[in-house]
Amino acid sequence: MAKWIDVCSVDDLQPDSGVCALFEGEQVAIFWMPEADVKVYAVGNYDPFGKANVLSRGIIGDIGGQPVVSSPLYKQHYNLQTGVCLEDESVKIPVYAIRIENGSVQLDLSSLSHHQEPAL
Repeated sequence: MAKWIDVCSVDDLQPDSGVCALFEGEQVAIFWMPEADVKVYAVGNYDPFGKANVLSRGIIGDIGGQPVVSSPLYKQHYNLQTGVCLEDESVKIPVYAIRIENGSVQLDLSSLSHHQEPAL
């Protein structure tokens, strides 16, 4: 069962860009695409290739109809819906349930766990 918790206000987000939030001890990269069908995505901020918390600083876009973030370090692309790396499908980052509700950005607490597969 989903347990939605406010993380920040929509006003804290940058259009077509990312921000990082520390939530329940995890760094979460939040991306807001106000013109897209799905407007907000949340993934783990840790880049497994660069071994640093930098994905919130990556460039977001679309490759073959998939919303992606490009790591600012070595430029790998991660699908924002599945977390799968487009260049190496054996590598995956966590994906978290997120929504915008009444001007607040909310994460689902049940999707935050180091031991759980990313939410699809």
